[in-house]
This record gives sequence, C-alpha cells and structure tokens, in this order.
Amino acid sequence: MTDLTLASAARSVQARRRIRDHVYETPLLPARRDGLWFKAENFQLTGSFKVRGAAAVMTASASDQPLITASSGNHGIGAARAAQSLGRKLTVVLPENVVPEKLAKIRAYGVEVVLHGAETGLAEQHAQALSRQTGARYVSPYNDAEVIAGQGTIGLELLEQAGQIDNLVIAMGGGGLISGIGAVIKAFSPATRIIGAAAEASQALALSMKAGQVVDCDHRDTLADAVAGGIDADTLTLPLAQAVVDEVVPCSEAEILSALRSLAQEENLLVEGAAALAL
Repeated sequence: MTDLTLASAARSVQARRRIRDHVYETPLLPARRDGLWFKAENFQLTGSFKVRGAAAVMTASASDQPLITASSGNHGIGAARAAQSLGRKLTVVLPENVVPEKLAKIRAYGVEVVLHGAETGLAEQHAQALSRQTGARYVSPYNDAEVIAGQGTIGLELLEQAGQIDNLVIAMGGGGLISGIGAVIKAFSPATRIIGAAAEASQALALSMKAGQVVDCDHRDTLADAVAGGIDADTLTLPLAQAVVDEVVPCSEAEILSALRSLAQEENLLVEGAAALAL
C-alpha cells in the first residue's frame, strides 16, 4: 500500500462528505448472470460519474474563485450541473464543432460558454490559457487530485453496497475513474483485484503504465469514445493507476459492440460504449 494510494483514499472520504447533497448514490444492480453486478452510474444526475469529480473540486475551492473547464462531453455536462447546484461561476470552453444537443444541454445549466478551436484538444489548450490569464481554477476532466477523489466516492459506495468484492473491472480513459476508485478499494479491501478495461483503438494510459512513463499512441475511432484520447505529460493518474491496477485487458471494437448488445438485450440497459467496455 503506497502513501499515494492512502492519501487519495482519504481525500475521497473527505470529498464524499462535501458532495453528498449534490450527487446521486447510484444503485448496484445484479446482472442476470450469477456473480456479476453493475454499478449503475448511467443513473447519475447527468447520466455519467463526471459530476462527482467536478463537485469535489468546486466544494474544495474558495467559493468566490471563478472556474473554467473544457469538454464537449460528459465532463462538461457534469461540471455545468455541479456549478448550478453549488452556485459557482463556471466557464466551459467547447470546440466550434460541438454537437448542438450537447451545447444546448451545457448552456441550460446557466454557465458561460466559449466556443474555440476545431476540436476538443484545442478547446482545452484555450481553457488552460484563459485560466493562467484570469486566475480562474482550471477543472481538468481527470488530472486533478480532487477530481480523482470525487470519482473515488464510487468506491466508497461499492464497499457499502457489495460487501466482499473479488474483482472490480473499470473502464480506463484519462485514469481519473480507475485511479480514484482503485485507491479507495485498495485502502479498504486490499484483496480485491482491480482490472482496467482499455479500448484497443485508444489506450494511452494502458501503454503508459506498461512503459512506466507517459507515451503517445495512435488514436483510432472507437465505440468507447468517452475514454479516447491522450493524457497530460504531468498526469497524476499514471503513478496512482500503476499502484492500484492489478491487470489491464485491451478490448476490441467487436467486443465492445457485443457488450453493448448484451447490456441492451439481456439487461435492458442502454449505455454508452465506455460503459460497455467494462463488461
């Protein structure tokens, strides 16, 4: 057990107290096959776990400090929802080609929206530049200790809901989810095996863990688009993931599609590809 793991787990305990009134404790659902359970974050307030990390950042920072983030997906929506719930001033930078429905959803929460760049990476760079210029706190989708702690509150709920957990499979993107939950589980249930599910088409964190440093890789289109993309050179998630993840399983697009079908047809659950990745 590393000091890094224990510190992250302790931060999740603190974050849970702060965000309890601003997130939903999602159910743990039994699958129709024996021994398998789903932690249904698709029932979270915004349809994704991302609101947890955003709320953790906002409740840990000064109430009068402006915030800025960039995301055209679940993180942007979750941050906007958290800002509305907590009465925080938030700017969300989105790429100019953002899907109109997502733009409308984010704007509906009353946050300021800035459109910049042809893709999300450029929007993120612009948000970071604005953060440096204005003093607003940048809320990273994954590379932030409080964001990681917020995602780790899922692990605290799992321990209460499930009792003994033999194996826990978690989708891997930037690493905020798996490192946050993994730290909590290893701190309180060290015998539980943490298994990372990576999309073969975009596995920056998995390859970086293998190399022992952040590496670049090809990113192809994937059904699990929410976990696609690279990771920051100074990411906090790499050393934490290395400390808590026992095994990484790369998944093909055919396997992700099969899991999506299985969840829809056998479990009556309509989820995005990144959630099917774990199955």
